[in-house]
Amino acid sequence: MALRVAFAGTPEFALPALEALLRFHDVVGVLTQPDRPGGRGRHLRASPVKRLAEAHQLPLLQPATLREEAPQAALAAWKPEVLVVVAYGLILPPAVLALPRHGCLNIHASLLPRWRGAAPVQRAILAGDEMTGVSIMQMDAGLDTGPILLTREVGIGTDDTCGSLAARLARVGAEALLEALEGVAAGTLAARPQPAEGVTYAAKIEKSEARIDWSLEAACIARQVRAFDPWPIAETTLEGERIRIHSAGIMPVKDDKNSRSGTIISVRDGIMLVQCGQGVLGVTKVQKSGGRVLKMSEFAHNLDLTGRRLG
Repeated sequence: MALRVAFAGTPEFALPALEALLRFHDVVGVLTQPDRPGGRGRHLRASPVKRLAEAHQLPLLQPATLREEAPQAALAAWKPEVLVVVAYGLILPPAVLALPRHGCLNIHASLLPRWRGAAPVQRAILAGDEMTGVSIMQMDAGLDTGPILLTREVGIGTDDTCGSLAARLARVGAEALLEALEGVAAGTLAARPQPAEGVTYAAKIEKSEARIDWSLEAACIARQVRAFDPWPIAETTLEGERIRIHSAGIMPVKDDKNSRSGTIISVRDGIMLVQCGQGVLGVTKVQKSGGRVLKMSEFAHNLDLTGRRLG
């Protein structure tokens, strides 16, 4: 049964859900955040969701807030039966939550109540979780506290970056959303309260977190590199110059007991071996400030890096 669906979302993560809704439901309008400056020229950029909405000639709203009467009235004029929210980025006030007959459904990229909040994908990787997933949630006034309609588990691979894992979760979330909407429309799917146990919070990622502390274990730093790809990208310094690390992993070699944390043990076979607080990290792709991403073999060409210290 097709529903009249309003959609609220902003980044690329939201696109699979909107594309799925366009195939199976009547999308009556789209909410997305205002255009933001981006790129080297800091020109205004439309969000990925806005570009898709315009390609399908959908009614579009870009309010700075939903707390005002005008955007609430415009949303009400679409007469949605349900509002689907995916990484929208604005708080929904009670008046908006109560507007659609079937309420507001959210795709959240974790198995709630673990990793409520803004950065569930990055936090799951940083914590070393082996499993995550998506939750289709009936929204309430709290921070990701609403009852759950259904969940889908997704494993976290040892080479998963935030980008690769988020893309997989977005696809799984879109499929789960369609199933949830079918159950909601038929009255066969009931939401269940989130358990009180196991609550964790995924705080927003700060750019300062990207700085590598080489006194940490190699496994921890490897997760940092993966979690902060594609943003903000893990970084260090080499003799005062900022170096971003795009790809790295734990190496099955013994610690160099004579080297301090951050010391480059060697560069061989396209891998820079760096002593960590415990274990050795193998760095394979780096980037200087303002430069392009380089394989380690290119970066280290004609450079004697052995014995020099990062950070």
